[in-house]
This record gives sequence, C-alpha cells and structure tokens, in this order.
Amino acid sequence: MSTHPLHTLHERSFDHYRFVYPVLSRRSRGISLGVNLNPDKVCNFDCIYCQVDRTRQSETRFVELDALLSELAELLPVVSSEEIYASSKFRDTPPQLRRLNDIAFSGDGEPTTFRNFDTIMASCAELKQKLGLDEVKLVLITNASMFHRPHVQRGLEILDANQGEIWAKLDAGTADYFHRIERTPIPFAQILDNITAAARVRPLVIQSLFMRVSGESPPIAELEAFCERLQEILAAGGKLSLVQIYTIARQPAESFVAPLADAEVDAIAQLVRERVGIEVAPFYGSGD
Repeated sequence: MSTHPLHTLHERSFDHYRFVYPVLSRRSRGISLGVNLNPDKVCNFDCIYCQVDRTRQSETRFVELDALLSELAELLPVVSSEEIYASSKFRDTPPQLRRLNDIAFSGDGEPTTFRNFDTIMASCAELKQKLGLDEVKLVLITNASMFHRPHVQRGLEILDANQGEIWAKLDAGTADYFHRIERTPIPFAQILDNITAAARVRPLVIQSLFMRVSGESPPIAELEAFCERLQEILAAGGKLSLVQIYTIARQPAESFVAPLADAEVDAIAQLVRERVGIEVAPFYGSGD
C-alpha cells in the first residue's frame, strides 16, 4: 500500500476514463470529481509550483464533449452511492471524508481557456440536475485570467445558478512576485481587475499557494502587499467568502520549490485574518 497521503495522489485518470477523475480533496474535505478541460496540458500560466507532469504528453489532446459527459454520468453514481470505496485507490478514505462534495473544473491547465466553456458548464449542470444531485457543488478552480471574456462570464453565471463556487488563484501581492511565481505575460493588474469584477457579482473563494523559493519563504513585505490587494478587492465592492492559504503537497515543476512548514502556513493565515478580517482556511503540505 502507498505511504503517500491520499490528497497527494491526484492522477488525472481513473480506470479507463480520460476526462473525469475522482480525487480525495483536502480543500473540499471529501471526494471531488475532477473534470479535465485541458487534456493537452496547455496552460496560459507556467507556475513554478505546478504539480501537473508536463514531461509526458497525454494520449488525449482534445476535449470530446459527448465522451466527457458520458464519463461524468457513469462516475457520479459510483461516487454518490459510495461504490468507489471498494476500489483500491479509495479503500482507505477516512469515514468523515466519504462524501461527494463537488464536480471540479480544473485538470491540467486553465479551464476557462476552453473555447466552449459556457456550453460545458451548462451541460454538466443539466446532468447534475438530471441525476438528482442538486446539493453537489460545481467548483471552478481558476487563475481568473479569462474572466473578462463574454463566454466565460456566461459560464460563471451558469455556475451561480447551479450551486457553483469560484476558487480564484491569487498567490502574490506585487507584480514582480506574481511574474516570478506564475511566469506568465498576463499583467497582474488584469488578474486583480478580473477578480474584483467577478467578486462584485458573487462571493469568491481566494486560493493562495505560498512556498519556499530557493530556500526562502515569502518576504513579509510581499505578504503584507497580498493583504492590501485583498483589502482593495473588498473596498471596491467585491465579496470574498474564504481565503485558502496552502502550500505544495505533491512534486512541483521546479526543484528549487519546497513546501512551507505548518507553522509558516498558520502564520500567513493569521496575518490575513488580522489584516483583512475575513475567514481563512489553512492547508498543509503534510495533510490536514
């Protein structure tokens, strides 16, 4: 039996499925049924901490909508009926985590870059309703880079109407640190503007990953700037329901990246609570 905690094992396939994969999610506190909208492993960010293995090319390069929906229709009952816990991968799932929490759009890249994003949100929401799983959330895990596009905004509205949550990435307080971590040409200001505009419409969850880079923890000035960016979102009329402060739990893209100690994660979480005054949830590299 593997010695790795279950939350460190996020394989993008389950038996013969190509687009849908169940994982035990530490942040969902249960089973999350992932939907991979980027099987080609193309992303508009190149994060130094990315835990997707891009050294191996996927056998599947393009999303096949009918196949994806078929896989989702097959796996939803397997998880909701608890049949999944008879499999070797999920046999050791703790009793308190044996629940289907959400259908999560994440996978091997930025899901909102998928050209038919609004169509697939509508199709998955319709399937969830058809199966009588209204209480199951639809969770979008995103870097917020495409929120300004009309078809993405339509997709977000579909999420709003179907027990949806949007988890928007914000890992920095300054543009310099943002580009050092995310390695993207997309301006930091665009990310902040997109998060603020989306948060004015519905509450967002902010997901913030911090780590050691070349042996150094995030500078206190950067963490304070991060808190200031959150304060600015709130001051502009944005709503934030939660900030997730976490660190890496699986093999990152770069060898100079390492997880923070649990105490460091707790210290950042406490700083955000004190400076911003909103709910914060810490998650650790070694598990909850």
